Amino acid sequence: MFFRFTTAGESHGKALVAIVEGVPAGLEIDIDAINHELWRRQQGYGRGGRMKIETDTVEILSGVRHGKALGSPIALTIENRDFVHWQEIMAVEPRVSSPTLREGTSPQKNTRVVTRPRPGHADLPGGQKYGVRDLRNILERASARETAARVASGAIAKQLLAAFGVEIQSHVVKLGSIPVKPLEKKWEEISAIPETSPLSCADPIAEIAMVALIDEAKEKGDTLGGIFEVVAKGVPVGLGSHTSWNEKLDGRIAQAIMSIHAVKAAEIGTGVENAAKFGSEVHDEIFYETGEETEHALSSPVSSLSSRFVRSTNRAGGLEGGITNGEELRVRGYMKPISTLRKPLHSVDIDTKEASDAAFERSDITAVPAAGVIGESMLAIVLANSMREKFGGDSIDEMLDNFQRYRATVESY
Repeated sequence: MFFRFTTAGESHGKALVAIVEGVPAGLEIDIDAINHELWRRQQGYGRGGRMKIETDTVEILSGVRHGKALGSPIALTIENRDFVHWQEIMAVEPRVSSPTLREGTSPQKNTRVVTRPRPGHADLPGGQKYGVRDLRNILERASARETAARVASGAIAKQLLAAFGVEIQSHVVKLGSIPVKPLEKKWEEISAIPETSPLSCADPIAEIAMVALIDEAKEKGDTLGGIFEVVAKGVPVGLGSHTSWNEKLDGRIAQAIMSIHAVKAAEIGTGVENAAKFGSEVHDEIFYETGEETEHALSSPVSSLSSRFVRSTNRAGGLEGGITNGEELRVRGYMKPISTLRKPLHSVDIDTKEASDAAFERSDITAVPAAGVIGESMLAIVLANSMREKFGGDSIDEMLDNFQRYRATVESY
């Protein structure tokens, strides 16, 4: 059994759609929790005008009855409120005549044809690949607007993981050049970040400097990237495998994080700085903690007993040999500055081949906090899939029974 999803929809189309498969029957689905995740994705200082237009909410079309999953595919849709201004431009029906107007023409008849590709975006290679002369056919789907559907799907994955005691959070550890070294924060510090935080940063002083840097970039018509970290707590030992390249969980996680728009690198644990150290400074030494079985540990379906293997450090980020080791799973995504700049970069018109400024589409100054929320969703989806692979079950009760038996085996090792 697999947990998987697919999305459809364009940035200025009628709606975004997601189909989520592999949700066990009987799992409680909280639509308010899904909408809250969508709200979180839209927050963050430095976001653009689109966030003022859209107030994302999800509609569940199938797969849920009376608040519980049926075990069948769950269909979700998120309305694009801005579609009201794009109905002719993004119409499904064929045009009566070929468009002849280009950028800058009368708003009533403007087809918003894009022929000036933006450096760093999918515009030019996408146009070449698909053989289209209007690059809007590429940028509409390449837009990060698609990630709203991912977050809705990831919210369901989070609800599945929560049934097994797994929690996921994110925070911004660097924005642009601030701070010089990415922040290192404990779970409790990340948990304490208020939802009113402008950049979801656990260091208030660094956050003030980040906000000032965003203001500077905005004044210059520029954009900023940064680093977000996603942390999963309560992940059981044994997800993933060492046996085949495509079953190594770190590889799956890296692919998921790298699939997020503008993310150009992924890191697990302290992998980047580990490359410059001696092995004795890197590997997490193993100890064994012996303690009495507590009443809470015995009664909880998801917690671990107090006698267990532990590590005093977690430089591996919760993964060894492609397998989770029971420590916190820590993943970082490195996001480049957004490709659409108000101060446009040099480009070439694909029709005339003349030098031109790149096209401008409504954009953010930075979206690193939002990328962290999307990262939570992508990590949740990967972990939910691994949990389904490991514990199977057609219903959530059957899956929990399988998990409890496995947990007892691990704890007696």
